Amino acid sequence: MIKISLVGDIGSGKTYISKLFRAPCFFADIEVERLYKSSRQCFNKLKKKFPQFIKTFPIKKNELSNTIKSNSSNLKSIGMIVHPFIRKKLNIFLKKNRKKKIVVLDVPLYLENKMYKSNDVIIFLKTKKKDVDKKLKKRKNFNQKLINILRKSQLTLKQKKNKSNYVLVNNYNSAIMKRKVRILKAKILNDRSST
Repeated sequence: MIKISLVGDIGSGKTYISKLFRAPCFFADIEVERLYKSSRQCFNKLKKKFPQFIKTFPIKKNELSNTIKSNSSNLKSIGMIVHPFIRKKLNIFLKKNRKKKIVVLDVPLYLENKMYKSNDVIIFLKTKKKDVDKKLKKRKNFNQKLINILRKSQLTLKQKKNKSNYVLVNNYNSAIMKRKVRILKAKILNDRSST
């Protein structure tokens, strides 16, 4: 099984591009959302750590956002609570799909949390900052302060690019990106079969 992980800026299109590979995908953000809606265990841990912010179950995103905005170091503490739950879900996903040729992992902080193995394929999504900012501003509940805190918690784009095996330029044109991903997927399969 070839594990492909997409890395890049917040809003660079990782989720959309992941789907274009037409392979089983693990979407960590979706799993986190499910966790916040269904896990009393996670809620209790977050409430114990941040009683002044986390009040209601299911966990509300604005409560988490306020926790992070009040002190940016709270992001790391939230991660320490949430990541073990998500790693468990990821391991179940990988076990379930172990016979597939390719799986795609859309996991923010994949590199930062050292979740990658040496044989993983890492693809850096290169985008224009103005395009990313335009996309982000269209998001519901867009908050520049929160985006800045999240960006500071990540490796720089240059560091992500240097750790990647491939670079894919995302111009946000659906037809072009479908073709680019199809070509890149064939190249990855070819490169791996020849090693």
